[in-house]
Amino acid sequence: MIPREAKTNGSTRMPEGTHVFTVTEVTRDIRSVLEDTFGDVWVEGEISNFTLSSSGHAYFSLKDKNSLLNCVLFKGNSRSVAFTMEDGLHVLCRGRVSVYDKRGQYQLYVTRVEPRGRGALQLAFEQLKAKLYKEGLFDEARKKPLPYLPVRVGVVTSPTGAAIRDILKVARRRFANVEITICPVKVQGDEAKEEIAAAIRTLNDYNRHLAGTGAVEHPIDVMIVGRGGGSLEDLWPFNEEVVARAISASEIPVISAVGHEVDYTIADFTSDMRAPTPSAAAELVIPLREELAERIRTFGGRIYTAAKKRVEELEGTVGRLRSSYVLRAPLNVFLQLGQQVDDLAKAATSSVTYTMEFKRKEFEGIRGKLGALSPLAVLERGYSITFKGGKIVKAAGTLKKDDIIRTRFAHGETESTVETVHTPDV
Repeated sequence: MIPREAKTNGSTRMPEGTHVFTVTEVTRDIRSVLEDTFGDVWVEGEISNFTLSSSGHAYFSLKDKNSLLNCVLFKGNSRSVAFTMEDGLHVLCRGRVSVYDKRGQYQLYVTRVEPRGRGALQLAFEQLKAKLYKEGLFDEARKKPLPYLPVRVGVVTSPTGAAIRDILKVARRRFANVEITICPVKVQGDEAKEEIAAAIRTLNDYNRHLAGTGAVEHPIDVMIVGRGGGSLEDLWPFNEEVVARAISASEIPVISAVGHEVDYTIADFTSDMRAPTPSAAAELVIPLREELAERIRTFGGRIYTAAKKRVEELEGTVGRLRSSYVLRAPLNVFLQLGQQVDDLAKAATSSVTYTMEFKRKEFEGIRGKLGALSPLAVLERGYSITFKGGKIVKAAGTLKKDDIIRTRFAHGETESTVETVHTPDV
């Protein structure tokens, strides 16, 4: 029972023994009640008044038809939010309700945010896709053509995954002379996106370095970026903005080969071509050697047939002119027409010679490309190949003292005995 206030000279007087709270005490007790009751809650509402401070903390309100709740999302917790938070977005927020002492107001301290009705990763995918589409990164005009016969193919993927094994298997089967340059990266996890983007830039820097120094090494003609199948979370590095922009900025044509045929990533849209799988990417970029050889044979046959037909046509023309009445009768007409025949024959011969020479150079150009890919061409540049027991020696560490080795040069070979083995420091 609350005691009556005593009245003295028209004023009120506090009863003796009444406890007087400080503002801090009241705030503390309210906070304790709120945190005991709402220590871990999910709250659904629409984001409004969203503000991102320079410190990285986010401040916003959740509202429904009748009420509004102030919220704060600290920087440490915001890293787990995959999508972009914005006004009007319907979300679920998890956190605790407490009091901000300085203002004496209660608010929700958010630890997790999920979009209502959609997964966070799916929403992030849609948001980034819409953003890059507006910037024109998906435009067909930006797509670079793929080379018909690449000498060197760069591959950005895990060095131990199924993707690189599939690519190498296809390359050996279709055209073993094509060089494969692997830029190893992680393809899942938090660090993967930066490694993938850096690898794409590294291969482009390598090409620019070769162009600037005039080195004899062949540049990267085309690049395959990808990995094998997995969950949406596993494939997520290829949905990151830093990877998408690195692919778009690449001067080397890029084929995106991520996951399986049903998997689509942001990298697929920014690349110059999408392949449903890594092995399909290798088949797209590396022609079948037998098909190329058949095309060369077909072109050679067409050249021969065309030249033969032309010669036969000219011989027929000359024969008809020689057997005509005008040529057999008046001598002067015969002489004039004979001169014309000579002119026609000379022109025909020149035309056939020019055509044959042009086609021969074209044929030699194609044969030269094939020759450039031959191991013998490498030997002509001063390199050699070392064998042990019929197998190529790729590392000095595989040899030991007194091993018999055979060395093949461009012209001839030697046989020698290993005296000392030097291996590089790891």
